Amino acid sequence: MIRALWTAATGMSAQNLNVDVIANNLANVNTTGFKRGRANFQDLMYQQVKSPGADASSAGTQVPTGIQVGLGVKAAGVENIFLEGSLKPTGNPLDFAIEGRGFFQIQMPDGELAYSRSGSFSLDSQGQIVTSDGNILQPAINIPADALTVSVGADGTVSVLQPGGTSSVIGQIQLADFSNPAGLELLGSSLFRPSNASGEAILGTPGSNGIGSIGQNMLEMSNVNIVEEMVNLIAGQRAYEMNSKAIKASDEMLQTANNIRA
Repeated sequence: MIRALWTAATGMSAQNLNVDVIANNLANVNTTGFKRGRANFQDLMYQQVKSPGADASSAGTQVPTGIQVGLGVKAAGVENIFLEGSLKPTGNPLDFAIEGRGFFQIQMPDGELAYSRSGSFSLDSQGQIVTSDGNILQPAINIPADALTVSVGADGTVSVLQPGGTSSVIGQIQLADFSNPAGLELLGSSLFRPSNASGEAILGTPGSNGIGSIGQNMLEMSNVNIVEEMVNLIAGQRAYEMNSKAIKASDEMLQTANNIRA
């Protein structure tokens, strides 16, 4: 009975983490470029009461299955699912969406590069394309103050139309990709940082070598499916409840054994 108490406790702890992840997904259902998380679990070690194939008798027969009692569950990791979210037209020329694989390169205040799927950009006082936090898109692109329109091609080419009808190319957006995007470290603010699991950034021109193209005047929305998350939430809540009932049942059995009189 004591074993059942601890086993069920690991189940409650696992479902608590599961609900935490689901709650974060639901909280970010409208976050641009957000990638939903999924909690993955593994069963814990097993107590070998009797090993499969052990001798059953002196006649040389063997036990076909044995007795192996599981000791619960543990969290194996929280994986981010990098499926592409739906694209929302905005009409804002500084809203970019990546159609396919890839990340925007963002220079952080400490000079390090972070990566993002969120393409909601603005201009700072110097005409540079920046995020809502003021971090600069890399490679840096300066929009002339007299620019009438800004156009971004599918290959990341940035051109402007200036007074007099002059059109000129002023830069090109490069995207980064990773061998294992799920291994990126989450920084918040829709930013990621490379880790040993993700591998180093692979730079490329949008629309080439497997890297996605850029769509202007649109944003990639969160890939959270509300209906799916609500179903997962109900399942997690019920699993938590069932594990609590297993603890209650074990406690009642211990109470019964404790009340036995000689």
